[in-house]
Amino acid sequence: MKLFTIGHTKKNLEGFVCLLREAGVDAIIDIRLNNSSQLAGYAKKDDLSFLLENCFNIRYRCSPELAPTKELLAQYRVDKNWEAYESGFARIMQERDGASAAADALSGFERPCLLCSEHEPDQCHRRLVAELFAHLTAGVEVIHLK
Repeated sequence: MKLFTIGHTKKNLEGFVCLLREAGVDAIIDIRLNNSSQLAGYAKKDDLSFLLENCFNIRYRCSPELAPTKELLAQYRVDKNWEAYESGFARIMQERDGASAAADALSGFERPCLLCSEHEPDQCHRRLVAELFAHLTAGVEVIHLK
């Protein structure tokens, strides 16, 4: 399985959709904590779901169990300590059985893509979720769309 990740920030709608189509993505798994904010623009949950499913035949699934908590995200915004964030997110995933949650979210798709807002995957929880799933599932190749 190829597991893609993408962030919508710093991408216009055309560039975003082109990346998904060029990769052959068949589903977006939205793992954002805040996916209905006005700041999300075209990537607001309801708008993005409608657009992807009706115009591009890309399924949309929302999986908030794979998002960080409000508290963890708020702390990271204050201290910018990625190591603490990564450690805290790992604890959250363990408490929530993140491996099973990821497997459930990705099931039924051949080329799913984890969606978050961060432009780059390096300091984004989508990379952590993708790595967790790849570590526990044989044959998964993670590809970050930029």
